[in-house]
Amino acid sequence: MWRNSATVSFSSKLLSYSSSSANPNYFHYASAFSIFSPNGVVDQTLSSSHQRFYCSSAVPSPSPSSGSVIKLGFLASKSDAFRPLCLKARDAVQLARHYGRCYWELSKARLSMLVVATSGTGYVLGSGNAVDLAGLCYTCAGTMMVAASANSLNQVFEINNDAKMKRTRLRPLPSGRIAIPHAVTWASSVGFAGTALLAWKANMLAAGLAASNLVLYAFVYTPLKQIHPVNTWVGAVVGAIPPLLGWAAASGQISLNGLILPAALYFWQIPHFMALAYLCRDDYAAGGYRMFSLADASGRRTAAVAFRNCLYLIPLGFIAYDWGVASGWFCVESSVITLAISAAAFSFYRDRTTQKARRMFYASLLYLPVFMSGLLFHRLSDNPQCLAENPNSIVELPSFPEAVTESEEDDQKKKVRYVTAGPQGRAPVAYASIAPFPFLPVPSYVDQ
Repeated sequence: MWRNSATVSFSSKLLSYSSSSANPNYFHYASAFSIFSPNGVVDQTLSSSHQRFYCSSAVPSPSPSSGSVIKLGFLASKSDAFRPLCLKARDAVQLARHYGRCYWELSKARLSMLVVATSGTGYVLGSGNAVDLAGLCYTCAGTMMVAASANSLNQVFEINNDAKMKRTRLRPLPSGRIAIPHAVTWASSVGFAGTALLAWKANMLAAGLAASNLVLYAFVYTPLKQIHPVNTWVGAVVGAIPPLLGWAAASGQISLNGLILPAALYFWQIPHFMALAYLCRDDYAAGGYRMFSLADASGRRTAAVAFRNCLYLIPLGFIAYDWGVASGWFCVESSVITLAISAAAFSFYRDRTTQKARRMFYASLLYLPVFMSGLLFHRLSDNPQCLAENPNSIVELPSFPEAVTESEEDDQKKKVRYVTAGPQGRAPVAYASIAPFPFLPVPSYVDQ
């Protein structure tokens, strides 16, 4: 403050002195309203039409020409003209960031990406020998949009409940960062777009599964959470549909082999949500939700249900091996990780504490990515599927026997060969099945 007052007093004295005597450092401009100079200061107290420029140094400054004065005035007016545009651009960027953050939270983006991962895994498993990368991307994009729509509608219906819970009261709708009509418009638009994309680029079966899952999650599971504890099992069905959607998008059908990953998702969700419901019992009670753990004060039944569903996961590795979906190594890996999550669930059953429940919850988070990764890494492409004339779609071609048997020294070593038409420009695909192990087909290309 004292510096500003000193500057004003000094400039007033200098102006009064310049008016009484001829000062070579004093200039008068009638048209330029703002002039910036490395050794000059503008006195803003004067009128805009008659601003006085004085030199802050003792060295006399040469008088600028009229052309330079006009040029400086033009540049200043031009910068002022662009200043509103800069402010508008900054406001637009801030608005985009605000709504982008709201859409991210409404969609529960991390949960939606987990749904996309299960759908993509199902697509790869159902693709057979050739995986259509474009179809995989379209399926993942459509699944992401439908999942975002379902999660957004879930928050629209539970806005009052979320406002009562500590971990959800800062969501966009309870906190008032976005209006309900805006959220409904966003959810409807992205849900319709995702379903249409699956119907256009995949098939109607995948689009139907996506639409039915959206309805089941938003209009059945969501209100059921406030009515009956069976909502946990309905939510498990919702989580099991995305890998089946991916399988249907790739193969165009639902087969028995395509149910292995959905079964794993269904049984995995029960211990996962039981642990979460036990950890957040007070919060769920405050929000008005009827979770299974709220009617179980001791937590014994909650832990028993979690442990029982962990045991249901054990046979899935053997089934995948027996049905020719994965190799024997996956059977071993699946058994190890299933026993690990079962041990965590049994520990929670014996000692029902928050620490044990949190340990089981973390074990469930580790189980799913390891299971899906192992299934992808050890999968067997025994389905005679290949790219047809349309490279964006995968179709299943019928197979027919080429030769009956080939007898050699050992009658047990018999081989039956099946030949299917290969991709365009490539040799047919032969599948050799060794008699002692008929469930382990070995794909190979026949030389021309």
